[in-house]
Amino acid sequence: MRYAYLGPAGTFTEAALLGVEGAREAERRPVSSVPVALAAVRAGEVDAAMVPIENSVEGGVTATLDAVATGSELRIVREALVPISFVLVAPPGTVLADVRTVATHSHAWAQVRGWMDDRLPGVDYVPASSTAAAALALLPGAASPAGFDAAVCSPVVVEQHPELEVLAEDIGDNRAAVTRFVLVARPEAPLPPRTGADRTTLVIPLWEDRAGALMEILEQFATRGVNLSRIESRPTGNFLGEYFFSVDVDGHILDARVADALEGLRRVCPSTRFLGSYPRADHKVATVARHHSDGAFREAEAWVAGLQGRGGGAPESRPAPAATDLP
Repeated sequence: MRYAYLGPAGTFTEAALLGVEGAREAERRPVSSVPVALAAVRAGEVDAAMVPIENSVEGGVTATLDAVATGSELRIVREALVPISFVLVAPPGTVLADVRTVATHSHAWAQVRGWMDDRLPGVDYVPASSTAAAALALLPGAASPAGFDAAVCSPVVVEQHPELEVLAEDIGDNRAAVTRFVLVARPEAPLPPRTGADRTTLVIPLWEDRAGALMEILEQFATRGVNLSRIESRPTGNFLGEYFFSVDVDGHILDARVADALEGLRRVCPSTRFLGSYPRADHKVATVARHHSDGAFREAEAWVAGLQGRGGGAPESRPAPAATDLP
């Protein structure tokens, strides 16, 4: 197997990838961005890519949501949850009072702003492609001058490069922060089996900007007992006011309620994109009412088939209702 991931080595994304069975022995290719990682999958240069999709503090990772929504189709086959912890690092000999500029990824910066405002008020933020890339630019002998004094990164980077000066540890504003990563493959990848604790991810364009358009989408799930665990709107980029929805639902496409909801959704929005059904990393089993169970759907389908004269013969003859009984 060949994998791409948002690099360089030492990122939280690499930590998520290393949790995949066999990934430590496989070929792993660090890349500079999520679009580059997914382009490698589409081109067949790698078999799959691990990319971040959602953070418990900052929400959806827009680079991933946009990249999987456009271009040739992809399939999510797995997810991973990684607890997020940050350290502030600098070149050897630096002390906290020396820091005027700090570099890191934008999602990391959003999770340490409170600490920065308290301990380093007025410090300037420098965007970086990843937390690890920011830290590695501070190493002695780096290819080019860093242009900043310190970096926010994962403790794994310090383990790999102990020459970095650790100025502060555990600087995240929310110590329970978690990032969800997904392993993305080409659409011919085998569908992961149903486990009972699954997630299905979809891209649903808002095909018409009118009152009730979103409600019509949501009704396809609500009337079948399918819970939406995440829904985010993103601009298509075509023109102002045109959006698509990135959606996660509880359940697997092999669940009758989910399959039926997707059939209804396809009728009202033919450009819906299925991104995959896969096991939840937290193993949370969906709560399903009895009348939304697979058995209930099978019974209802058999009943209608009988009424139509299929699968068991014509339905029992009954007298027509009197006119006064009609609605």
